[in-house]
Formats: sequence, C-alpha cells, structure tokens
Amino acid sequence: MTSGIGGPEADIIKQAPGLQRDGQVAVASAELYVIIDLPKRSTGTAANVPMRGVESTAFAVRDEVSIVDGRMFQFGTNEVIVGRGASGQFAGLTVGNVIESGQSSWNVVGVFEADGGVPESEIWIDATVLQGVYRRGNSFQLVLARLESSEDFDRFRDWLTTNPQLNVQVRRESEYYAQQSRSLSSLIQGVGFGIALLMGIGAVFGAILTMYTAVSTRAREIATLRALGFNSGSVVVSVLVESLALGAIGGVIGGTAAYFGFNGYQTSTINFQTFSQVAFAFRVTPELLGLGLFYALLLGLVGGLFPAIRAARLPIPTALREL
Repeated sequence: MTSGIGGPEADIIKQAPGLQRDGQVAVASAELYVIIDLPKRSTGTAANVPMRGVESTAFAVRDEVSIVDGRMFQFGTNEVIVGRGASGQFAGLTVGNVIESGQSSWNVVGVFEADGGVPESEIWIDATVLQGVYRRGNSFQLVLARLESSEDFDRFRDWLTTNPQLNVQVRRESEYYAQQSRSLSSLIQGVGFGIALLMGIGAVFGAILTMYTAVSTRAREIATLRALGFNSGSVVVSVLVESLALGAIGGVIGGTAAYFGFNGYQTSTINFQTFSQVAFAFRVTPELLGLGLFYALLLGLVGGLFPAIRAARLPIPTALREL
C-alpha cells in the first residue's frame, strides 16, 4: 500500500522484454489496492478487507482464477467480484448484495476462486473506477505480469531496474507473498509445532503406559513362550508389532477425523504486516495423511520400545508363578 506507479510508468513496464503477449497486448495488469471495513460473519466486528482494482488482463495473468458463482463484473461500473474465502468470512459478500463503504456502494455480481491463493481473500473491481472513488488519479501500486518463461525473469528485471524512466522493485510473486506473510507464517508454525510436540509427547507416554499394562497382564503368556523356546528377540518384535499396530489404528482414526473435520474448513486472521484480513482454507492432502500415519507409527515404535525390552527381560520362573 506504500508503493506508487504512475500510469505512464505502468505502460513502460508493459513494454519490457520477456513479457508474455496476446497479440500486441502484454499479459500484465496494473492494479490498485485499498482497504475497506466489513463485518466478520462469525463475530460481527469490523475487519480490514482488501479491495483490488484490476485491468481486463487480470484473469489472463492469473490463470488459476475462475468465476464459480455469478459472472464477471463489467468494467466502468460499480460492480465487483469477491474471492471465495472472503465471501465465506465477511458479511454481505454474496451475489446480489450491495457493499456499503463510506459514501460508496458496490454491487456484488460474482464469486471467484484462485486455487486457495491470496486473491480469494480480496474484492476485485475495475481499477479505473477505484481510482476515481479514492481520488488516486492515473496511478497504481503494482503491475502483475506473466513472463514467457521463468528463464526470462533476470532479463525482465534487469531491463526495468536499469531503465532511467522507472524506479521499481521487481520480485517473483511467490517471493513477494512469502515476505509479506513471514510474521504470520512464523506465528502459525510456531504455535502449530508447539501443540504438535506436546501432543506427541503425550501420545508417547500413552503408548508406554498401554504397552506396559499389556506386558504386565500377559506376563505368564510371555514366560510360557520363552519356556517353549522363543528367544528375547522374538518377544521384543511381537510387542513392537502390537505397539505399531495400535499406532497405525490411531493414525488412521486421527487422519480420518482430520480429513472430514478440517479439509476445506475456512477461517480468517489478520496479517500483522499488512493489517488486512487473510481468508484461507485448510487442506488435508494425501501427503499430509501419509506423514501423519508415519508419525503415528513412529510414536507407536518409541512408546512400545521400553515395554518390549521389559517383556524380554522378565524372569521366566517369576513370571510363571504370577496369577
């Protein structure tokens, strides 16, 4: 929100080498970014919601964006489209409603998705209309461009940064958003890993207690097997296999509950670097389910190791005399 690019400068940027073109038109969108206040659905409290003014090439630049409800807004009008995440988190962002902000009002005519990306937290409108409402003149804050290939980035960047008519920073979109969300990502990861660590420690102790109980209740059975010729290694393996089986069952139950309980669940939080709301959805992917099952097996292995060793060291005469 602190950047500024004049209209003539945006036109120069669109002439840079390496840009993808549709005929003579550069696949680039000069855009404006403002914040409006809207109430959250969950609490009714006001939240900072991003509104982005875009050009007609915005969809060509972002091929992951598609309309899922309603239609695209008409340029030159007060029509807007809203991201799916924003529509689910903030009041009034459904097709047919009117957004009121200050002395301005905008008609919501469509909802779009962007493969779970940042645009789903935003409201989109014609950049020219937004310039007039906020008295920005012929100015923008960024130009989002699609290159012919990733190898063209250095050539594209060098042409812009060495052009005496421009004073711009050139970044890949992924790098820009990574920097913008660093504080929020660090906070979420710190809290998430901390909770996971505590739950993992609790799971290990639960597995240890469970397997110690199992070994104690089957002391005579284990001693009988030892007396019949089974060695200590066989006993250790049998207890570990049982512990791994319990870990696998717990992992499957937990993964199933996580998938049906949280996959696609939408929420929002404030990004402390931009002071705007970010709407996002949880995704429980097959890779995450596999990783969760792996950790469940690992916790089962660790939790069953000491009880397995104890089972292997049970004195046969003492164990056979236990009731």
